[in-house]
Amino acid sequence: MKHLPLVIASALALCLGVSARAQAPTDNYDVFIPIAKYIRLGDADKLSAWFAENLEVTVFSNTNDSSRNQAKQIVRSFFESYTPSTFNIEHTAGRSNMKYALGRLKAGGEVFEVTIFVSIKDQSYKIQQLKIAKSD
Repeated sequence: MKHLPLVIASALALCLGVSARAQAPTDNYDVFIPIAKYIRLGDADKLSAWFAENLEVTVFSNTNDSSRNQAKQIVRSFFESYTPSTFNIEHTAGRSNMKYALGRLKAGGEVFEVTIFVSIKDQSYKIQQLKIAKSD
């Protein structure tokens, strides 16, 4: 009995440590909270955990159909050139199998508009398209 609190804490930690791949879609889950966090931190590795196996990445006007690893390198290169300072989601919308968000990223002394399309398939969220463009 004296170990019961430890067992409960361990079980709770397991329940809360759900990965991007295992997170089951629900109406009240906001997939853009962790995605925005990793953009704000400039963490291409953690952001790429949300990438689909193949996705479209657009930085400025250069569009690439990329593998997850290629997309991670593109985003990492962007973050190295433009270190993020703030990122805020300004609008979200979606339907049953797709969600999108529009955000404003301040990075490297400039302002960018970020568009993120996320699909919901097989009980997981995956970024299908990520666009980063200089704001006018």
